[in-house]
Amino acid sequence: MLTEKHTNKPLELKRIYTISFIPIVLVLLLWLTKISEVVLDVSWSEFGIFPRTIEGLRGILLAPFLHADFSHLISNSLPLIFLSLAIFYFYKEVALKAFVGIFILTHLSVWLAARPSFHIGASGLVYGFASFLFFSGIIRKYYRLMAISLLVIFLYGGMVWGVFPLVKNMSWESHLYGMFWGYIFAYYYREYGPQKPTYDWINDDNDDEIPEPLDICHQDEFKEKQ
Repeated sequence: MLTEKHTNKPLELKRIYTISFIPIVLVLLLWLTKISEVVLDVSWSEFGIFPRTIEGLRGILLAPFLHADFSHLISNSLPLIFLSLAIFYFYKEVALKAFVGIFILTHLSVWLAARPSFHIGASGLVYGFASFLFFSGIIRKYYRLMAISLLVIFLYGGMVWGVFPLVKNMSWESHLYGMFWGYIFAYYYREYGPQKPTYDWINDDNDDEIPEPLDICHQDEFKEKQ
């Protein structure tokens, strides 16, 4: 006889496989793009975002797949998988909308208001997803989701320095806009998906139906009659 635990296990595995598809495919495309650059001995950085130019518009979709070197790629790949998996697992009702929204609006913001240079890399997505997870847990005030927020801070809290123009060749604008849009989507979808549980306490309206205990005098009279 199958228990409830055993019957739910295949469903949970199927769910994990389903939510893993987009994050794994995304990171796989990042690696295939960089490997193809090395094999063909070319650089496709010009397909990144160059703000306020017609050619730069293509970078809104293409820039996250382009990286300067393998060190840059590796630094984005691991957090990108972890953070996107966490979003699809814990916030499955809004995950795809938040994913696409952060992707498009972060890079559109870079195109509109960043320095005139080629902006490449998936770090804007990393900041956007980390921001979404952190603020979603805080806004909902649900201890299980807040634990994810604290984990994000523990693992990636140092990223906050990336939103400042401290490193010359770093697209801090991507980081800043990613963090901003992550917060916006966390707030916008605060009423969707997992919520802090509410408890209905027992109503005391029927208390008068509970028989009153006999007082001592009545108990003694009852015993004498017996």
